[in-house]
Amino acid sequence: MTRLYFRTISGVFALVMLAPTGAVGQDAPRTPWGDPDLQGTYTNKTITPLERPEALGDKEFLTAEEVASQEQARLDRNEELLYAPPQRTVAGGNVGGYNNFWLDGGTRPTGRTSLIFDPPDGRMPARTPEGAQRKTAHDAAFPVAGPFDTWEDLELNDRCLVWSAGPPMLPSAYNNNFMILQTPGYVVINVEMIHDTRFIPIDGRDHLPTTIRQWHGDARGHWEGDTLVVETSNLRRTEANAAAVGGDPVLLRAANGGTDDTITVTERFTRADDETVHYEFTIEDPTQWTRQFSGEFPFVALPPEELMYEYACHEGNYSMINILGGERALEKATATDGQP
Repeated sequence: MTRLYFRTISGVFALVMLAPTGAVGQDAPRTPWGDPDLQGTYTNKTITPLERPEALGDKEFLTAEEVASQEQARLDRNEELLYAPPQRTVAGGNVGGYNNFWLDGGTRPTGRTSLIFDPPDGRMPARTPEGAQRKTAHDAAFPVAGPFDTWEDLELNDRCLVWSAGPPMLPSAYNNNFMILQTPGYVVINVEMIHDTRFIPIDGRDHLPTTIRQWHGDARGHWEGDTLVVETSNLRRTEANAAAVGGDPVLLRAANGGTDDTITVTERFTRADDETVHYEFTIEDPTQWTRQFSGEFPFVALPPEELMYEYACHEGNYSMINILGGERALEKATATDGQP
């Protein structure tokens, strides 16, 4: 399969055609001990959506003109929100885009119309009947607006437990930077979002027993030519009645009503050039979807002046206190036996 990415250089759009996956990276640089060298600090931010908008039908790629137009539209939107006048709002209302300054989801598409390339329609496959019932029941039981009786009613990203660290390592609204480090026997990925570091053994050891579950699963890597293949199992799901699946757009960690290990995520990392690592993921869970699905996008090297910083997100942060405190204030204000 041919890989297609668009890259912006000094305002000029260059179309980068990457060779078929099996041929990419054949002349990749090597570590002192001989492994392909993936090390560096990268960003995966992009405005390309996970799923292809239905209105685009079977359109797989954007033209160079469409890429330029989408990027300019995002730049214009960012500028408009940056200089938008302040606006008053009522409690619980829409506060507008005042905080867009803090977001950094990128301005460029990848050149595809979706991150997902398989199925060919660029969308997640249909859920199994049981999976669809569970999602409907979950959405009804845990609406976005609450109620929030305890911290357990908040999603995993609200609780600073799991966000976009993976697997798969999907782009998010901000903190889309990753540092890849290698030693003999390990690949380590430090993630800017929250506080995560993935340690991936590549020494041939077996997976942990399936009874040991972790939010990021149990990863094991191996080399296929110059491509690092990482297979992850033992992904922890939320409890049957828990809401906590936030920061996980595919709801990978949602409860499936069972305790068996049914999720498999396979990731592939291939150095495409000095500044790009091609990333591909495949997700399979027969309890949730009727078939597996795959996506791809580039990890692009950060310029030297851009650094990764600590994101000190933790479960006791002010957001949690304020959300629960606000809910208690709302309850008090709407109580039938008293008004504020």
